[in-house]
Amino acid sequence: MLRIAAVALFALIGASAFALDLSAQGQAEAGPPREMIDAALEWISTGIEIAGVAIIVIGAAAATVVFVHGGLVTVGWPAAFLRYRANLGRGILLGLELLVAADIIGTVAVTPSFENLAILGLIVLIRTFLSFSLEVEIEGRWPWRRAEAKASASQGTAGERF
Repeated sequence: MLRIAAVALFALIGASAFALDLSAQGQAEAGPPREMIDAALEWISTGIEIAGVAIIVIGAAAATVVFVHGGLVTVGWPAAFLRYRANLGRGILLGLELLVAADIIGTVAVTPSFENLAILGLIVLIRTFLSFSLEVEIEGRWPWRRAEAKASASQGTAGERF
């Protein structure tokens, strides 16, 4: 998750300079091609936002169906609740990633300005924090402790074999 944030920040800095340069060139030429590109990027940004919201809604609905089925039929309510939280968190995480991508496209490529760039930075920061928190909630451990968990799990299964 932190790698995604770092890549997004790097792309944001590089794209903002490029977008500001394109904006200056577009104003000098003031031709219809830049207007067409802006309109296309707005449509793309809106489409990605719609996809992100749809994934969150579909993920919540699917997690709820799996929760009810698990509670009534297969694993019981306590285990189904733990699965529900994890599945719901996964759907929200995926939707948030798409919403961040749409914000980057919409803010940097369509309307480049330093004010919009600052707003985008805050949005990305907040959504990255939410994603990080959800990942910790789903996994039940800090992301930098994954290697320890895998090592202890492999030692535990190796010990059971012998």
